Parts: sequence; C-alpha cells; structure tokens
Amino acid sequence: MFVTKNSIRNESLLHILELRHKMITGNLANADTPGYKVKSVAFEEELEKMITAGNGDNLKIKRTNERHLPQISGSGVIPYKIVEHGHTTMNNNRNNVDVDKEMANLAENQLEYNYMIDRVSGHYSKYKKLFADLK
Repeated sequence: MFVTKNSIRNESLLHILELRHKMITGNLANADTPGYKVKSVAFEEELEKMITAGNGDNLKIKRTNERHLPQISGSGVIPYKIVEHGHTTMNNNRNNVDVDKEMANLAENQLEYNYMIDRVSGHYSKYKKLFADLK
C-alpha cells in the first residue's frame, strides 16, 4: 500500500480520535467517582502548526536503492498530550465531570471520527481504482 504524508496524518488523527473517545467514555464512567477529574486529549494546536507549516519535516528517511519510492519528507504523525483538568469541581464529592458536556464532546468526536474514516477510505479507494485501471 502507498504511504503518503496525508495517509500517515490521517491515521495519526484516527488514533487520536479513538483515544479521545476512550477518555470521554472514561470520564462518563467516572461521573460519580469521588475526586475524579476530567481528562482530555489535546492535539488541535499541534495539528494547526503542522497544517500551517505545510508538512512538519521532522523525520528523515534514507533511500537505500534508486528503485525504492522517493522519500516522504515529514512524518505526518500528530503529537498530542493527555490533560487532566483539576482546577474545577462540579459536585460536592470534588468530581468535575459535567455529563451533558461530555455527551456533547462524545457526539462531536464521533462525527469527526466518521469524517476521517470517510477520508481514509476515499484515499485507498482512489489507489484501488488507479490500479484497477492499469490492469
């Protein structure tokens, strides 16, 4: 399969959205746990930097044979971090899970994930059609 900066970036974003889903469902599961603090996945700022910079050339690959495909500059992997929001309290038990907000975050994340699945699927469908046309 062909690997491009876009396919790597899309795969990385799918991984982050999956992780975000796990964080949100974990927050919802701990809505009644005393002292639990909401966790989230932050990546938007780093993604914006990559998009603005064009590709984020941070991975150098050496081409060892002239018959190999040309190098893809930049890894396309999106850096992220898990953030615990400990500065607020929603309940008397020092828990800060807002169930309505987490449910809205879950719906938004699901829409973003479905969009990315469509993009990745379209990316590989394009190559599948290209190879079918070559035969």
